[in-house]
Amino acid sequence: MKDKQKNLNAQPGVRKEFIKVAPNVRLHITDIGEGLPLVLIHGWPLSDAMYEYQYQYFVERGIRVIGITLRGFGKSSKPYGQYNYEVFAADIKTVLEKLEIKDAVLGGFSMGGAISIYFTSRYKGEHISKLALFGAAAPIWTQRPDFPFNVTQEAAQQLIDLSRVDRPKLYEDFGKIFTASEDSVSPGMGAWLNTINWEASPYAATQCLIALKDTDLRPQLAEVAIQTVIFHGRYDKICDFQLAEKMHESLKDSKLVPFEHSGHALFIEEAEKFNQELEEFILG
Repeated sequence: MKDKQKNLNAQPGVRKEFIKVAPNVRLHITDIGEGLPLVLIHGWPLSDAMYEYQYQYFVERGIRVIGITLRGFGKSSKPYGQYNYEVFAADIKTVLEKLEIKDAVLGGFSMGGAISIYFTSRYKGEHISKLALFGAAAPIWTQRPDFPFNVTQEAAQQLIDLSRVDRPKLYEDFGKIFTASEDSVSPGMGAWLNTINWEASPYAATQCLIALKDTDLRPQLAEVAIQTVIFHGRYDKICDFQLAEKMHESLKDSKLVPFEHSGHALFIEEAEKFNQELEEFILG
């Protein structure tokens, strides 16, 4: 039996669904398709499952899609410990090393966009050739004296406090502002996303809200030198469109693509445009 399993793992067409990144920590990976690699990082408190309608699209167009679920979320391990951008970036680095990924397009949504910026800066663009940011929670998610944009520190702290005492209400409130309007996506789509949210570790979800509140990525943005595209919804209530404009100003080689009919859920609110614009960026 062991020999059979060894032979199975050695087959070139067999890909791992879980990759070990640290002692007792395995990340869930969706790795499908052939061709140029597109690596996708999810947002809070989702998992790589959020990209279902990107997987379907890109595999049919000769692109290999690799979705990574961060520790603490989805089907990945949920250990006690630190949950911050440094830890997440190191995990992503390990996955890309083990998969021997080179010259990928790295795409990140919301918190995943912030982590993708941190990864690009931290590892000087290793493994990747382009960066795509979708409704990214950057350069800073919360206001500062010299950055009067997006949510206040007090509002962010209220979310953190709520996560500790009433997670159902937190997700319910989050869902109400996730889209441009109440009918931007179908009830079925909204319910599907919420089922993904509930796979998150409560502890990880709280710790990531703290990281979102406290992390300033302006120094990291200044170090990103690769070609970048910024997708952002005009009606985003979670990461205001002004954040996209600030990122565009800071990034040396960037293009801003507004999604005129979307809130934060641009990947499903305008899925056709999202996929087509991303395909053009990957192949361009």
